[in-house]
Amino acid sequence: MALFVLKESHMTALIMGLPGGMEWVILLVVALLLFGGTRLAGMGKGAGRAIREFKEEVKAPTGIDAPKITDPIVDSQPVDAEIVTPEPRKES
Repeated sequence: MALFVLKESHMTALIMGLPGGMEWVILLVVALLLFGGTRLAGMGKGAGRAIREFKEEVKAPTGIDAPKITDPIVDSQPVDAEIVTPEPRKES
């Protein structure tokens, strides 16, 4: 019984939330009238390029080795420095 209720509520959400076939056609016609065919084609091309670049960046680099992590205590060199103490503030 619970499985049937889950499926029914899921189908209701799909029917009420997403546009149907004719609604998609109306949306496409309105977008075509607002932006024009050339601009819509450019927007599609830009979206495709953005998705392609994102996928390339997400892939792990194959030719680059991971940076070598060294122990900072072993590799530390003495530094010639002077310790400076701040002067006390003069209150006016």
